[in-house]
Amino acid sequence: MWTRRNLILLLLLLAVLALSAVAKALMEPYKPDAAALEAMKGGEGVAVTESKEWIIFEPGKGKKAEPDILFYPGGLVRPESYAPLALSLAKEGLRAWIVKMPLNLAIFGEDRASRVIETEPGRDFIIGGHSLGGVVAARYAVKHPEHLKGVYLLASYTDRKGNLRGLTLPVLSIVGTLDGVLNGNAFEQGKRFLPDKTEYAEITGGNHAQFGSYGKQKNDNPASIPSEKQLSITVSLIVNWLERLEPPGGGSPK
Repeated sequence: MWTRRNLILLLLLLAVLALSAVAKALMEPYKPDAAALEAMKGGEGVAVTESKEWIIFEPGKGKKAEPDILFYPGGLVRPESYAPLALSLAKEGLRAWIVKMPLNLAIFGEDRASRVIETEPGRDFIIGGHSLGGVVAARYAVKHPEHLKGVYLLASYTDRKGNLRGLTLPVLSIVGTLDGVLNGNAFEQGKRFLPDKTEYAEITGGNHAQFGSYGKQKNDNPASIPSEKQLSITVSLIVNWLERLEPPGGGSPK
């Protein structure tokens, strides 16, 4: 026969199991799609190396230029989902590092870029990320500007902890015009924490999820351009921005 105590224990157990199931569902990350999994194989001379802490996309022989690209993934998005972006940058001669995050949340791994930088003393780096990853990347840049040559934000913004206004680091901000996830108010308010010379770019018809390759995202708007086009435009904007910052062959910013 059930006692009152046993009944209470059973109800508590069921409550814990229910909460665990809800938490798991809420924390379930977006997974890489077929295009991302294919990009993880590399190609056109680009070699892909994966470790517990990062994924490196290494350009082919004789193509490596500076700076290296540090990338912080968006919140609850698997790092492999950004393989097409990293691969495309590597094909342009830029070594790209997708930094893995605890629980797929950059807020729990803000300083992980330091581990990359420590492995490559003497190299130049820019840092950025998608969505939450960009917010956290800006926060890292504020604390470690001496190691960086610039900051880029994809469908992202800065906040008070990522106040870049007082620094000399150049910044590039890219958004899609059909983004349904990016908080517009936070984006506009975040401009006060960016340098006056920040470069802003809009991708007409682009949305939030297509900066990565993980399918549809909750609350996002459908894009009116293919994901391949949004990726191509994003890479071109980043490469052209870097060319204006760096003399041929790398070196110090102009």
